[in-house]
Amino acid sequence: MAVDVFDRIVASWAPPELTAQDELDAEPATAFAALLDQQSPVMETGDPLPPLWHWFHFPEWPAQSELGEDGHLSDGAFLPPLPQRRRMFGGGRLVVHAPLRCGDTVRRSTRVSAVRTTEGRTGKLLLVTTTAEFSVDGEPRLLEQQDIVYRMAADVASVAPPARAEPAEEEDVPGPWVLTVNPSPVLLFRFSSLTGNAHRIHYDRAYAAFEGHPGLVVHGPLLALLMLELPRRFDPGRRVERFSWRAKRPLFDATPVEARGGPDGRLVAGTSTYPAAVTGRYE
Repeated sequence: MAVDVFDRIVASWAPPELTAQDELDAEPATAFAALLDQQSPVMETGDPLPPLWHWFHFPEWPAQSELGEDGHLSDGAFLPPLPQRRRMFGGGRLVVHAPLRCGDTVRRSTRVSAVRTTEGRTGKLLLVTTTAEFSVDGEPRLLEQQDIVYRMAADVASVAPPARAEPAEEEDVPGPWVLTVNPSPVLLFRFSSLTGNAHRIHYDRAYAAFEGHPGLVVHGPLLALLMLELPRRFDPGRRVERFSWRAKRPLFDATPVEARGGPDGRLVAGTSTYPAAVTGRYE
């Protein structure tokens, strides 16, 4: 039955494009900088937003009655009609034509650009890619793609890391830049609030265990942002024009997260056990 559902979605699901508009003010950037114990780089009109910091804009606050048991919308424009779905952020790509700036009125146009299936450790997976174009007064600024992974609730198995650590490959742990963050429940809660993300795996330990996780799950977008903090902090004169990243395994709140990278463009985020749980590259 599950195979029929997956195949039917791939063959026929084609949601329409959606547009939204937001005026970028400094408050969300100030809030995220405070979460990282940093001074905000965005204070006045005209200041550029660091790459991906637009994630703190275009807020969506659905009615409580519209949420499912996992905290996500029960139904939505870009949510596939997969019964009892479980959702994870898989990765993405960003092209920066020109930075978004504080005070800009930004138009975002988003569409589903790919739907496909694959086999994972927990069963069949549905991979949905969305493409968003951001413009100001008709001028293209950003092109962003996000890869979201869906699976059937019945297929969810434990995703706890194995007891024996996998050896780290030298090529997977670039340097010399390092940023260490403690993904405490408080930090994860603040990030969820800042992004309007009600997914319970990030703040509800009992529910996270119900989905097979050994702890609170660190947000995939937070890990991507931490990786991009490296060129922003250690090479501030360099403009990031492209960034791609892929999540290879989830990380949890019990262990400090390290983002590592260097001027060669390679980036990773992980723990001492799994130093390259998330990989990335910037140009």
